[in-house]
Amino acid sequence: MRILLDAHALLWFINADEHLSRGARAAVENDRNSIVVSLATIWEIASKVGLGKLRLRLKLEGELEEFLIENGFILLSIEYVHVARVARLPRHHGGPFDRLLASQSLIENMPVVSHDLAFDAYGVKRIW
Repeated sequence: MRILLDAHALLWFINADEHLSRGARAAVENDRNSIVVSLATIWEIASKVGLGKLRLRLKLEGELEEFLIENGFILLSIEYVHVARVARLPRHHGGPFDRLLASQSLIENMPVVSHDLAFDAYGVKRIW
């Protein structure tokens, strides 16, 4: 199964943070699953780093991408159809990155690994 990681789930996985639930960690570590990271998630992380709201253990330029590649994670591009679908989503969530992630999840038919309950309101299957 292909599963899409929300930003906090990706960061908690990278840092072996105990905030990542056992179920979420098991899904990411399951060899039968393909782990997908949206470029929207990388953009969100980069935005927060640039604003000084987030400090990363890995450098954005090089190390984070190497981590993703080494762990077999797949990068999901942001396509026109993903962006256009955001306009039809109800305003359950104000965050533009999470709204785009919800759109990608629905279009690509992938559950999202996320602690954020707002995804449920969009009909997105959520793993936590």
